[in-house]
Amino acid sequence: MTELFDVIETGGRRPRRWIGLAVVLVLVGVPVVGLLSSRDPMAEPASEPTPGSSRTSADSAPSPSGGLNRVLNAPNALHARAADDGDMEVLDVVFPDGQRAEVRYPAKLNLDRLGSRPFHSVWVDGRYRQLVAPYNGEAEVTKGGKPIREFAPNVTLWPRQSGSASYGQVLLFAFGPWRVAMYDRWQGLDFTDRVALAQRLRGKVTGDGYLTLSVKDAGGVESATDTGPGAGPVEIRMARPGEIAMGDPVGPQLWFGGGTDGMVMLIPTPDCKEPRTPPRPGRWQGRAVRDVCRGGMRIGATGDERFVTTALDGIRVKLK
Repeated sequence: MTELFDVIETGGRRPRRWIGLAVVLVLVGVPVVGLLSSRDPMAEPASEPTPGSSRTSADSAPSPSGGLNRVLNAPNALHARAADDGDMEVLDVVFPDGQRAEVRYPAKLNLDRLGSRPFHSVWVDGRYRQLVAPYNGEAEVTKGGKPIREFAPNVTLWPRQSGSASYGQVLLFAFGPWRVAMYDRWQGLDFTDRVALAQRLRGKVTGDGYLTLSVKDAGGVESATDTGPGAGPVEIRMARPGEIAMGDPVGPQLWFGGGTDGMVMLIPTPDCKEPRTPPRPGRWQGRAVRDVCRGGMRIGATGDERFVTTALDGIRVKLK
């Protein structure tokens, strides 16, 4: 599997780095995913989670003057309530592009307790950037500090993080209770690009608490895929399901878990096609990352051998 995106998760924990997972994995901080392996939107009003789900982060919007320097205490994840079905559990999920699915998995995996986070990607004038939900929320990016600049009440720019390798400044978005980070490259987006992304990236929270992301074009039309020609001086579009960049899957995904525990990644991959054979197994903090693709869904897992085997053998996803 090709190298996963290098993603760094900080904020109260030591940085962690993933690399690897052919055609699939992507982690947080400054990219880590590799399963095979900074923009003035007004935040859309967030719907309240249903009684069957709960957010671990505080459900409050950032203050216009304070930016996003508020420190949250809980992980940036959704703990939706699964339905019991004998030795299996069933979880209704929503991917960041709005695609809904039913996930059946062995109850011992406890995916509902691990919690899920969205991952998506965006192309800004032909340059690929990841949109990740930091595991530790705002604290992972802000560390209690002050932003460099505020592009909007819900969009701020933060300094490059220590240990972030080739990644530069961080654009942080607040969409309802969710926090989404875009870690820039050393040769980062210019001011115009960042303003455009801040103005046009939209985040909506579904009634059951999931975050969906889309791009608003100059004409006011929102799209989860393309802005289309003539959308403005800066071309912005969201990555499509199954799309590959640098040998890695970059379309909409859901990640369950994180930190030092086992982790599962669900990556819609139409027809389970891959552009190339991954050169080597993926790895995350020295642990193997394995994956399987069936029914148009790539499933990646890392953790102890029992967890990984159970996840790859037992998880079934039905797109709706």
